[in-house]
Amino acid sequence: MPDSRDLQLSSYDYVLPEERIAQAPVEPRHDARLLMVPPAERSLSELRHQQVWDWQQELLPGDLLVVNDTRVLKARLRVRRSGGGLGELLVLEPRGEGRWLCLARPAKRMQPGDQLWLEALEQEPLPLAVLASDAASGGRIVQFPAECADALALEGLLERYGEVPLPPYITRHDSSDQERYQTRYASRPGAVAAPTAGLHLSDDLLAAIAERGVALAHVTLHVGLGTFRPVETEDLTDLTLHSEWVEVRAEVVEAVSACRARGGRVIAVGTTSVRALEAAAAAGGGSLQPLKGPVDLVIQPGYRFQVVQGLLTNFHLPKSSLLLLVSALIGRDQLLQIYAIAIEKMYRFYSYGDAMWIAPEAVLFDARPEGTA
Repeated sequence: MPDSRDLQLSSYDYVLPEERIAQAPVEPRHDARLLMVPPAERSLSELRHQQVWDWQQELLPGDLLVVNDTRVLKARLRVRRSGGGLGELLVLEPRGEGRWLCLARPAKRMQPGDQLWLEALEQEPLPLAVLASDAASGGRIVQFPAECADALALEGLLERYGEVPLPPYITRHDSSDQERYQTRYASRPGAVAAPTAGLHLSDDLLAAIAERGVALAHVTLHVGLGTFRPVETEDLTDLTLHSEWVEVRAEVVEAVSACRARGGRVIAVGTTSVRALEAAAAAGGGSLQPLKGPVDLVIQPGYRFQVVQGLLTNFHLPKSSLLLLVSALIGRDQLLQIYAIAIEKMYRFYSYGDAMWIAPEAVLFDARPEGTA
């Protein structure tokens, strides 16, 4: 019997003490703590507390790990407004011919027709223009040089003028963030936030996993507004998310098919990998197909997964779309109980925090892909 509270945003709230928000990553990457969720029919007294390094023992020869290879842009820009005051832009997504959707602070002081100057140490000021407001995001359409048509073309400018856009709850900034807030396999520029579960995978751990006979496949989801913007719709039957750009290539489809043929399990590293795979399956009518373009798939309790069988994930913000997605795998009530235990056991939360392992046998029976155990 479905629980009506699963469709109410207020049911996904929890209280997190501020000191549980991780301000810096652990070193090495794989030393983060790992909370292992027990099988679906077992008690939460069987939760196990280990380290991410130990995760390799949970993976089986023939399994397939799917990771998100997006690269975080230095997308936070400091600007001087035409009145002389300072402001900030967060570059989100291209709108063609050098125009980019940006979040602006203070937005009221950056109106269509305004001139901005991009500033950075040892760089010439670069003029930008605010062209329009964007009602859907509350952002601004800003004109950059016309040649900055896509993320790859814009990245050189951002390297000169920009900063790594750490989430606002991380108040400590360090030069090491430029390397540490990227996954080791980040290769396709376009994200404004890291796919944080992947931050735990060190070169040594990836090598150890490969030695176990576990395959690796790369999808791309450029983490943007849809992932980190707070959900504001109390009635979740009406929930829509800002779209994010995804690419699931033909070789990923082939890797998933080969994994299933050999009896392996499809394991997603991070919620963005889940969204990419499940969106590609939804676009294919339930059958995984190559996909390239924007997706706005909502995954919440009651969702039947088509591809993903297990998940490595971080601990997510209250009332977030990511919390809904993880609840779809193991149930909202159970997830909130697990979070309460994690807080009590001093786990570190959010982007630089610890991780949680949801094995295929921990997923709710009704949420598992058809034809899987």
